[in-house]
Amino acid sequence: MPPCERPKNVVILGSTGSIGRQTLDVCRMHPDKLNVVGLACHRNVDRMEEQARAFGVEHTAQGAEAALDLIEMDGVDVVVNALVGAQGLRASMKTLETDAQLALANKESLVVGGDLIMPRAQVPGRLMPIDSEHGAIYQCLVGEDRSEVKRLWVTASGGPFYGMEADELETVTAADALAHPTWAMGPKITIDSSTLMNKGLEVIEAHHLFNMPYERIVVLVQRQSAIHSMVEFVDGSVKAHLGATDMRIPIQYALSWPDRWPSPAPSVDFRKMAPLDLGEPDTDTFRCLALAVQAGKTGGTMPCVMNAANEVAVAAFLEGACGFLDIPACVEDAMEAHEAEAVESLEQLEDVDARAREHAAAYLGL
Repeated sequence: MPPCERPKNVVILGSTGSIGRQTLDVCRMHPDKLNVVGLACHRNVDRMEEQARAFGVEHTAQGAEAALDLIEMDGVDVVVNALVGAQGLRASMKTLETDAQLALANKESLVVGGDLIMPRAQVPGRLMPIDSEHGAIYQCLVGEDRSEVKRLWVTASGGPFYGMEADELETVTAADALAHPTWAMGPKITIDSSTLMNKGLEVIEAHHLFNMPYERIVVLVQRQSAIHSMVEFVDGSVKAHLGATDMRIPIQYALSWPDRWPSPAPSVDFRKMAPLDLGEPDTDTFRCLALAVQAGKTGGTMPCVMNAANEVAVAAFLEGACGFLDIPACVEDAMEAHEAEAVESLEQLEDVDARAREHAAAYLGL
């Protein structure tokens, strides 16, 4: 994609969430390079209107369907898709039908629809991952021959319950799960981090983004979240991406690519950094990670079912309608009831998603 000589026109879908607000921080720091032209939110209209006034944005939308109109506006250079959940898939597909770059924070786009998304995103820079882990891997691969990659190491903080046993997790509450040790994120992704489902989703994303077999994607617990991910090469060399635990760094890289701009985050003084703890995830206790990888390896429509059931269970847990351990149990039940099919269309995935949600709700007695 050719560089823009004028400021890039940016549309932010999910502007009132954590990623959306931090994207606006980046835009505020670089007004000569980024021009916000559209904002969309789910429910928080008042905050979105405040954002629109602050950035002089004329075009706003509420809801995933209304957000699609912003994508089709003339002159849009970048669409930041920070919508939460499977509703973001249609926005990603719509963006890839235009000339705009897709800066993707919506995990479910690739988890559910990676088979549809990636064939449309083969031009370098067409799709830029926003999250910390995939942004790190992307940068470690710049200038490298991908055929020489031996393994991807996807790092995880381990969440707030790292080291706990299953019987200890029976009574944890949503408030406990929302107390993430290193990152400040939205409620859904924070719960996913506490169950390790978030890392399972990221493994599926990495499979699609970097065309890497699941057997060569390894999850590594790194408690301080200082190592954002690593790439190991066939000669034994390993590249690690380190830095501050600040999502504005991967957000900015997605917007600045192929350039780098002055950082919005403070520098890390590596002379004063605490020792880095490394470990292996406990997939017997935190079963969501293993279930997600199983869904990814099965392929087809299975990740769609896994994701839908997880969204229903996480929402129920946040509302106090089910327990923490009911989340993996619900996901497993939905997966066992589903016979995977090859992915053929967006409409097919939306139908599978709806049926999986019904199944999960019935399992939880909702």
